[in-house]
Amino acid sequence: MNELEQVLDFFNGIGISYQLQPLPASGFLPGVLIKNGTLLIDPEQLSYPGDLLHEAGHIAVMPEASRHLLNDNVNESANQGPAEEMAAIAWSWAALVHLNLPPQFLFHPAGYKGGSDSYIEAFTANSGFGHPMLSWYGMCKPAGTEAGYPQMNLWLRP
Repeated sequence: MNELEQVLDFFNGIGISYQLQPLPASGFLPGVLIKNGTLLIDPEQLSYPGDLLHEAGHIAVMPEASRHLLNDNVNESANQGPAEEMAAIAWSWAALVHLNLPPQFLFHPAGYKGGSDSYIEAFTANSGFGHPMLSWYGMCKPAGTEAGYPQMNLWLRP
């Protein structure tokens, strides 16, 4: 099973909705778009499959009742701000750890505004950010506690 199939299998298991389909060439991230709370994925255009984990994180941290409001620009479509961005990044790290994939799969050099190495360093040292939000949402126990973050109790916010 390749990494993309592994990620999609994970999405199937936790209930992240996605569709494989051709997408327009212009988009925020090549080969991935959120539409009405569903990930639209164009495998032909997808440059970095790890981007799917981050975008799925935006869906996962939204309350269930309002996930359908998420569209391409999550800040504009569902009023997600810095807290949700950090929670989505922390969620994507937890997913990466769960899938046993290398840090560079998620934090690739072309992403995160040049901060990928810093993110890898922070999350590898268990000093990453955003996980207190996941704990507050009831999705995991606090980091540093038994069975705490990055282990998740819920992959989707209720």
